[in-house]
Order: sequence, then structure tokens, then C-alpha cells
Amino acid sequence: MPEDSLIRSLLLPELSLVSFRPFPGNRSIEIVAEKRSEQEYCPRCATGSVAGYDRRTVHLRDEPFRGYQVRLLIQKRRLWCKPCRKPFTEPLPGVRKGFRHTERFGRAVLRACERYVDLKHVRRDFRCSAGWLYSTLYRHLELERRKRLYPWPAVVGLDEHCFGRRKPLQPREFVSMVVDIRNRRLFEVVDGRTIQALEASLSHIDGRHNVRFVTLDMSDPYRSFAKRFFPNARLVADKFHVLRLLNPALTQRRIEVTGDRRSLAIRRLLLRNGHALDFWQRLDVQRFLDQYPALREVYLAKEALHALYRTRGIQRAERAFERLLDRCASSSLSELKTLHRTLRRWRHEVLAYFITGITNGITEGFNLKAKLVKRRAFGYRSFRNYRLRLLNACA
Repeated sequence: MPEDSLIRSLLLPELSLVSFRPFPGNRSIEIVAEKRSEQEYCPRCATGSVAGYDRRTVHLRDEPFRGYQVRLLIQKRRLWCKPCRKPFTEPLPGVRKGFRHTERFGRAVLRACERYVDLKHVRRDFRCSAGWLYSTLYRHLELERRKRLYPWPAVVGLDEHCFGRRKPLQPREFVSMVVDIRNRRLFEVVDGRTIQALEASLSHIDGRHNVRFVTLDMSDPYRSFAKRFFPNARLVADKFHVLRLLNPALTQRRIEVTGDRRSLAIRRLLLRNGHALDFWQRLDVQRFLDQYPALREVYLAKEALHALYRTRGIQRAERAFERLLDRCASSSLSELKTLHRTLRRWRHEVLAYFITGITNGITEGFNLKAKLVKRRAFGYRSFRNYRLRLLNACA
């Protein structure tokens, strides 16, 4: 009958119905059931036992059904283990020992936390306390994280972003993101961006010898960590971070000439790729730069960086890279001398892009998702909770 199939869907496996009582005014359902099995096994010695001597009623919360809260009253037997000479209570499928709710209820809470706007509505609909909701949510997030574990991938991306509020007279807190580039998944989140913090948090993962490429921004700690931690990997400097090396110097030179005018039309044209401008825009930029030789020299060096990444083939890229180094070395501007030192130190990582074609764009996209996760929760105080939330959102 339809009623029987409905009751079977509400009951846990191995349970039989004793009574069923709905409470429409309270929008709840109370189901009394019992477990009927011929034999149970002792959790200590795994010896079968049929010697029952007592019964206990356990109150459990189950997954809501069509807006109704479901409560299970299950009559459990107390059995006696002869070899151990100790009693034990028969277990229930789908209920962890010591818990007063089913696993279905915990998974329903996790789904609601992902769909609802805030946890206040989840507490109202599931009629639970804030402390219980937080503990259940993060316990299930940890269980879901463990289901997705796998060894190190072949291509890894490294990047960082701010975490927590900046306190007065204290440095900012950063977290490091490790991304599986090919599978487009967030692999791990580490508290801090130092070599010691990265090694301590990632050393338990197997298969780091399988990593072939590591893409990263131009950060010395990340480069030192990647060389030590991934012995078979080739490091690739991110294209975006290389192209923006001269943007601060170009902006500073422009402010010295025009002042900090955000509405100035030439401001955006100077920072854009000159190859993507139309004829009239290039003409405006050229007329403006003819008046300021130092600003023009910095701008042409920036355009030379963009031209470097438009080359095809590693040999052509090496020749273009050498010409760029010679131009920066022969300049008298401090900005270009600094660029010369930076490019010389990162020579192999910059040129590795022309062999692999790998960028850190996917990692930057996960950084944007991390900002959305923090904004939705109005910030996090606990790094553990933030890590679980972020890994679940970027799985």
C-alpha cells in the first residue's frame, strides 16, 4: 500500500514500525519503531549474542519530511556478552554511537547550509541550536573533504590572499592556496605563506614526486618552497604577474605629471596593452608621451613585455628576452634597472611559460571565490572552519 511505502521511506533499515503519530499543530511526526534481529555481535570481541535482558527507548531526530520534523523513538535491546561478561546495546544502522540524530539528518543540515542565505534560517527550519548546527556542519564538511582526497596532481598552482581582519600595528594574515590546474579544483589551503608553514601542512600528502609543473607569482618564498618540496617540477612564472611589473612605476610617473586624476582618459590607455588599442587611441597615447621622455621610456618597456608574450617558440622568446634585458640595462631610470634585476633572477621561470603555456588564471579565479565565501559569512575567525568552507565551495 502507499502508506506502507511511505513509512518504509521514513524508517531506518532493519527497523519495524510500532506506531505512527502526526502532530499537525506542531508540524512534527513521531514514529515509534523497534529493531528486530535474531542475533547481535559484541563490539568488543565480535561474539554473537541473543541473550537480551532489558530494553531502552532512544529519541532520535531524522531528516524533515515535507516541512514536518521527524522524531524517531526506537526501542533498543540490551544484550549480554558471555565471553566479555559485559552488556552492550544493539547498534542502529545510520546512527553513530553517542549521537542523538541520524546521519540523514546531518546531511540534510549540510544541504540546507549550502542553499540558504544564512544559518539563522537553517536554525529556524531545523529547530536546533547554533552550537549544535556549527558542530554538525563542520563535521560533515570534514567528512566530505576526506572523500575527495587524492595524491599530488601533475600541474600545481600556488597563490595567496588575505585572511582575517587586519589588527592595528600587526601584519596581515595570509593563507596559501594550492590548486590542481588540470582538474580545476582547489587542492589544499594552508595557514600562512612561509616555507615552514607550507611544508608542515603539505608533507602528509603522497605523490609529490609526480608534480611536473608549478605555476606561481613572482614570490621568493613560493619559489624556494617549490624547489625544495617538488624535486621533479619545473617552475613557471605567471604571465599576469610578469606583465604587471611596470604598472606601479608607470602609474607613479603619470601621477607626477598629471596628478592623481582618476577621471583622466589617458590613465587607462597607458595601462592597457598597446597592441589592443585602435588607431586613434594609439595616436592619443603617442601625442601624450612625446611631451614626457621618462614616462615614454617606461611605457615602451612595458610594451616590450607585452611583445615578449606575443612571440611563439622558445628560441624566439629567448632572443626577445635578451633584447629586453639589454634595453633595461642601458637605461638610466631606476624603474628599468629594477626590472632588469627582477627579470634576470626569474629568467628560467619566465621563459618556462613559452614551453608549457601554463598560467595561474585558475588559481586567481579561486581567489575570487574565496573573497565571496568570506563576504557571505562576514569574515571568519577560525582558519579551520574557513578552510573547510573553502574546500567545499571550490571542490
